[in-house]
Amino acid sequence: MTKRSVLITGASRGIGLAVAQRMAAEGHEILGVSRSAPKDFPGTFYAADLSDARAAKAAFAEIAGKHKVLRLVHSAGRVDPALLQEASDAEFAETMRLNVQVAVWALQAFVPGMRAERFGRIVVIGSRAGLGKATRLTYSTSKAALLGLTRTTALELATEGITVNNVAPGPIETELFAKNTPPGSPARAAFVSTVPMQRMGQPEEVAEAVAYFLSDRAGYTTGQTLYVCGGLSVASPV
Repeated sequence: MTKRSVLITGASRGIGLAVAQRMAAEGHEILGVSRSAPKDFPGTFYAADLSDARAAKAAFAEIAGKHKVLRLVHSAGRVDPALLQEASDAEFAETMRLNVQVAVWALQAFVPGMRAERFGRIVVIGSRAGLGKATRLTYSTSKAALLGLTRTTALELATEGITVNNVAPGPIETELFAKNTPPGSPARAAFVSTVPMQRMGQPEEVAEAVAYFLSDRAGYTTGQTLYVCGGLSVASPV
């Protein structure tokens, strides 16, 4: 197994933290970057506001200078529930920057090192909402953009030992989901009722999918999207 650093954006909570814990259990060096450090992070943490271009690029440059990052997970993101007529320019720009532009900055910072090693594993955290979700204009648009990013960069890097894949969760029990869809709310009940498995997913279940794409064994899989959604992606769009 190629053991080098695993960098995870948005690593302070939810799916990002679950991935950090999962990969640490395999013995990898874990690097995390997001605005604030979590308690008991299983590795080295870099605090940076990734929505700020200068701060994000500086953090990535510092990490690239100190560590050989051959595995990258872009999990940082935000959700702005909004209908078409309600979506503001500022919210749209902020969501696209954090959900998509930060992924581009990260790839630009770390792909050169992967190319030098002829090995790399890149996973972006998308969403089933990228297939379309009412009241999620900016979020769905950003996650659909990650599909294009995944497929395009996978083609660009296919001959260099570097894979790029997308894990797209459905409703997952994270702090971010709870903030926008509180337990006991009609919105949450509506979400769960549409999931064929009739339950929320757990961050650890998403982390298992990410771990596969990050493994040495996944060398012949690139440009793909794996929906971890309880069957929601094959049910009627919501």
